[in-house]
Amino acid sequence: MPLIPDFRPTCANQPRLVLFVALPGMGLLDLTGPQTVFWAASRYMEALGRPGYTRRTVSLTGGLVCAAEGVALDTSPLAEFAAEEVDTIIVPGAPEIEQALDCSAELARRLAEMSRRARRTASVCTGTFFLAQAGLLTGKRAATHWLMCDLLKKRFPSVEVDRDAIFVQEGPVWTSAGVTAGIDLSLALVEADCGRDIAMKVARELVVFLKRPGGQSQFSEVLQSQAEDRGAFDDLHHWISEHLVREDLTVELLAEKAGMSPRNFSRVYRQKTGRTPAKAVEMFRLEAARRLLEASTRNMDEIARQCGFGNEERMRMTFQRHLLVSPTEYRSRFSR
Repeated sequence: MPLIPDFRPTCANQPRLVLFVALPGMGLLDLTGPQTVFWAASRYMEALGRPGYTRRTVSLTGGLVCAAEGVALDTSPLAEFAAEEVDTIIVPGAPEIEQALDCSAELARRLAEMSRRARRTASVCTGTFFLAQAGLLTGKRAATHWLMCDLLKKRFPSVEVDRDAIFVQEGPVWTSAGVTAGIDLSLALVEADCGRDIAMKVARELVVFLKRPGGQSQFSEVLQSQAEDRGAFDDLHHWISEHLVREDLTVELLAEKAGMSPRNFSRVYRQKTGRTPAKAVEMFRLEAARRLLEASTRNMDEIARQCGFGNEERMRMTFQRHLLVSPTEYRSRFSR
């Protein structure tokens, strides 16, 4: 039996109400990323003559709310929607999340009340802390920004923290990882409501993948290596990118280029970048293949050989392992 999207408002011709909860010091993209997804989905739904989403930005008392980036958003008070049929509530995170929590105890209490009436409640990044404060995550699995996992577990021991997930659904409660993962979560919500075709159109418009599955790793090692690497291997990385066609990019060869012994090179490279030399070469090959698939008409075997995979099958396996799509599917989505 085909999956029928769960998009059935009480009144068939009425859009569903989505509340985006603004709070002082929030991350701007945490809020505007999901807003853009639901806005775009509404446009496509309305073009089909179907109800989309009514989107409202709210706060505890209404008025201007300033994000961490210095942008102020105009909001309506939560109380204005007390009698409304709320479909979805989305809560952003804040860079200074502990300070935000300490200043927003009343907001957490109101979230607890409104979530009981809403069909689902979701958080982006450290917005997970607010859902935990509201008691919505007790004994449940949840995601948050990878840098904040330890703090979430320390502050809310009853929450089962998933350190790798992009987003997690636990019944009517959804949580997501850092910042742009809120877009992944929102695409998943739209797909559940409106079907894959609408979600795909939105993803294409926003030039993002549809969609990173919730269980896909946040790739924290790569992010951490980017933050910690102080350019120690910049010259080597440039050389690798210029010689990807070679299939013999071994630890021994890379160590020679870096002027180090293989053993010391492997140890220092992992210490500086957070990944092994072999994994780094694989990521360089993957990135090069992605660029060629997007911008060229070369056939798969030629791209595989030029990027050092050796053959199309090895390239396909690498794409599946890291992106969960085949090179052919990647090209169909993102070819220029």
